[in-house]
Amino acid sequence: MSKNVSIDISLCHANKISPSHGFTDKELEVLVKQIKDYHNEILQERKIKKYGFFELYKDKDTKERIKKVAADFLNHGIENLVILGIGGSALGITALNTALNGPYYNLLSRECRKGSPRLFVMDNIDPTTFKRVMELCPPEKTLYNAISKSGETAETMCQLLIILKELENSISPEKIKEHLVITTSPKGENAPKSLLHPIAEKYGTIQFEIPLNVGGRFSVFSPVGLFPASLLGFDIDALAEGCAEMDTICSNPSFENNPAYQFAGTHYILDKDKGKKISVMMPYSDRLKDIADWYCQLWAESLGKKDDIDGNEIFNGQTPVKALGVTDQHSQIQLYREGPNDKIINMVLVKNFGENLPVPKILDEIPELEYIRGQSMGDLLHAEFQGTKDALTLSQRPVVLLQMEEISEYTVAQLLYMLEVATAMAGKLYKINAFNQPGVEEGKKIARRLMLEKKQNLC
Repeated sequence: MSKNVSIDISLCHANKISPSHGFTDKELEVLVKQIKDYHNEILQERKIKKYGFFELYKDKDTKERIKKVAADFLNHGIENLVILGIGGSALGITALNTALNGPYYNLLSRECRKGSPRLFVMDNIDPTTFKRVMELCPPEKTLYNAISKSGETAETMCQLLIILKELENSISPEKIKEHLVITTSPKGENAPKSLLHPIAEKYGTIQFEIPLNVGGRFSVFSPVGLFPASLLGFDIDALAEGCAEMDTICSNPSFENNPAYQFAGTHYILDKDKGKKISVMMPYSDRLKDIADWYCQLWAESLGKKDDIDGNEIFNGQTPVKALGVTDQHSQIQLYREGPNDKIINMVLVKNFGENLPVPKILDEIPELEYIRGQSMGDLLHAEFQGTKDALTLSQRPVVLLQMEEISEYTVAQLLYMLEVATAMAGKLYKINAFNQPGVEEGKKIARRLMLEKKQNLC
């Protein structure tokens, strides 16, 4: 039985949900021709290493170094791992940890965690939250991983300055390198200098490099994600194997056999031709809920662009929304079925949860519970999935089905890699640059100016 992640877009076809809301054979035929041409463009860009996320899993030297460094820190008895990073520096490891360790990992004893540290991802600058984590994580028992490609991320640098002062007050300066790792851009003549480089040099800390051709939201399989993943006990070789297998699958120019192209093409055609302006990611597993969060950044920041590649104003992009099955059947599905038909719903099913929780055959005096007695919680979840899928189809709502045989390093890597490739292809279809984020920068500039003005006024 294949463990490969699979996709089914048949419920987006006009013959299932009407020509007003689904694609027709003729529309699909035009799309397939477009994708074939763009596939060749992507191959050429890979050859010249224009975008590096495709090849990250192949870097064996970096993986081996990561494993060695992680083992050394674990041998020193680190109890807490605190990630100082935001956006792509935070969402990837959060998604991996929730998927592979489960939502309540930090509550487990050190023995149950097999010696791995607790994980705290500081992806915001709420001072109350940050102070609480500082109280929970004594510096002498904590490893901090500061992640920023440029070192100019205001939020991360704010956090790091606070932590450095805390470290200086708690331990001797020469031991700070035992509690801090820097992940940033490479050093070299042709590389832009990172503000994290002089910090790493001052304290003698270990540095990991983020390749210059890899953007933050595509960096989960770089040291950004792999170093903390290794500390948490994940098999990063299995992550690479999952990426490699999905790369092979997604290198197929055939639309029918390429899940990434099916995902990208379906979203594009339903957005442009059928008015589906919202993409809902709805996994039916608590362990995958943060992958939906990761997807929201990937899809929004990559495709939400004011201009196309020719400089024309187009104000492009679907709005991604995260949901959780079955939780959000009781909060969002009412809107999705009877509200505006402007959404495409991506439902993710895990066939084998690895757990089987039987429902006891009790309370016979309540005949209305007969449908559930003697079955299992997993049986009910799968029935709820099927029921929601069928109900959405009855309401002529397009549904993309993504299926995983199990949740493991191999399959999670496949899902993430497939969505990254899908995003690259979607950028081609929309004729936009999927790898920049100009709309984010203006707010950062304004914030820095306000901070400087405030400081000048205080002086």
